[in-house]
Order: sequence, then C-alpha cells, then structure tokens
Amino acid sequence: MTAGKPPVVREDVVSMLASLGDRTADEVGDGIDSMQLAWLVHQVEQRYGVEIELNEVQYTRMTTVDGAVEVLRETMGTVPHA
Repeated sequence: MTAGKPPVVREDVVSMLASLGDRTADEVGDGIDSMQLAWLVHQVEQRYGVEIELNEVQYTRMTTVDGAVEVLRETMGTVPHA
C-alpha cells in the first residue's frame, strides 16, 4: 500500500456515486454508466488528491461497483498489480 493513501472501499465508491443526483447509497445499483464513471473518477481525484490515468481495458472493467473498486485500488497503488 502506498503511504498516505487509504485503499478505496466499496462503501466509498457507492457514496461517491450516490452524490451524483443526490441519491442515498441504497439507491445506487451495481452497474456504472459512462456519466457515473466520469463523476466517480473526478470524485476520487478530488477526495484522494491523485490524478488517475485509465486505459481502455481499465475503463471496461469499471462497469460495476466492484470492478471500479478493483481498478481504483490498482491505479492508486493500494494493492499489488496482478
């Protein structure tokens, strides 16, 4: 884990997605569309003070909340790359 960067967890991603459209966490589904993904990346960059560069494969993996958590952890260096 990179010092100073806590790992992104599912609850964080759901919370950030819920803030788009002022929804509750319970109203956030598992799927992530392109608008939600752009919002999520922006929110992560703001919250964690990082700049995220994603490739096409990573974007494709981020179509679900769990996929987004996995890619964000990898991208931010909070888990080893597979």
